[in-house]
Amino acid sequence: MSPSPAPSPADLAHAATVPGGIAGGAPEPDHAVIEVPQGPDRTLLVWDAPNMDMSLGSLLGARPTSAFRPRFDAVGRWLLGLAGPEGLAEATVFTNVVPGSTEIVRPWVEALRNVGFAVFAKPKTADDSDVDDDMLAHIAARLAEGTLAHVVVASGDGRAFREPLEDLVEQGIRVTVIGFREYAAFAVASEVVTFLDLEEIEGVFREPLPRVSLDTLPAGGAWLQPLRSLRSLLER
Repeated sequence: MSPSPAPSPADLAHAATVPGGIAGGAPEPDHAVIEVPQGPDRTLLVWDAPNMDMSLGSLLGARPTSAFRPRFDAVGRWLLGLAGPEGLAEATVFTNVVPGSTEIVRPWVEALRNVGFAVFAKPKTADDSDVDDDMLAHIAARLAEGTLAHVVVASGDGRAFREPLEDLVEQGIRVTVIGFREYAAFAVASEVVTFLDLEEIEGVFREPLPRVSLDTLPAGGAWLQPLRSLRSLLER
């Protein structure tokens, strides 16, 4: 993916947003001349790393091994196909960095940047140090530029994204949510937002995820293993 000439996600972190939706910039005065946006249609991917990591860990019931970590090069190729040969594809991973974990996180961040993804990293200083508002601000800034055609959000967080994404659809922007069907109910059930399970993107996982859920039970039944040791009850 070619680097975008537009400002970086960090520069756009404080772009304006409005409650329940995404701002598209201040209204033009009546006498203003409205310029037609120039440039190719933009397909924008924003990846909610904290939410996606939590969902994958819950799905597996354990910390993911390398076989079950998503391959971002495959995600990038899929995004380029979605944008088409004439479109512009842009991808950013939004993540928190826990103090003291920089040496662990740095190789992952550099790998993402080498693939062609931008990274917006924010210190995890409190429980509410989320990146949701930063993701919405980045979408709002791209929307204000006038060439945004398709927004792809990798997150199952309906509380943060359902209403803003529905607002985008009302403005004529295509919206796709990618994630895990078990943890993205708001998108799976939506009549206006397209949902795509991450495992359906070719090459994202080296091995099939060991998924057994109440929605995909085999005819003979299945065991659903505990997500934590029973002894952990004594540790609370």
